[in-house]
Amino acid sequence: MKNPEEILVDNETRSVNPKIFTMWLFIVSIIMLFAAFTSAYLVRKAEGNWVEFQLPNLFYYSTVVLIGSSASMHFAYLAAKKDQFNALRISISITFVLGLIFLIMQFYGWIQLVNQNVFFVGNPSGSFVYVFSGLHGLHLVSGLIVLLVALVAAFRLKINAKELTQIKICTTYWHFLDALWVYLFLFLVFNN
Repeated sequence: MKNPEEILVDNETRSVNPKIFTMWLFIVSIIMLFAAFTSAYLVRKAEGNWVEFQLPNLFYYSTVVLIGSSASMHFAYLAAKKDQFNALRISISITFVLGLIFLIMQFYGWIQLVNQNVFFVGNPSGSFVYVFSGLHGLHLVSGLIVLLVALVAAFRLKINAKELTQIKICTTYWHFLDALWVYLFLFLVFNN
């Protein structure tokens, strides 16, 4: 039979940080939302009356920018684990700037869609592109807010090798947003 101290240690090792658990619940809800939209896309496309068009070139370039931001976010996490505070701040800042560039490129991608006569209202094929990229952009804005909070914490030295929860949440959420966009982008490329 285990003594009370061993039971306490066992329970502590099995617990999940409530902030990390909340983040994962949020991620699962986003996955469900986009799974529903991609399913609706396929069902609606199968009904016919579907206008095909080229995705804006900026969507291709913005995808590369977002993948680069994922790399800089990974460097931020590694810097936090090694208490490299300057590298941590610089990496989070680079990730933030790349995230902003991605959003700006997406906006100009919408302008390219309009120039192709693809509008939000009209044929559903265009509407879905606006919904996918717009909703992802909205979630990316939430990711930028998480990045700003982490950057402030990094300047206050609240992120360090002994306290990695905040940078873990930030990194996981940012990587998720990047992977989500790559999925959406490839889905649109192969199903448009």
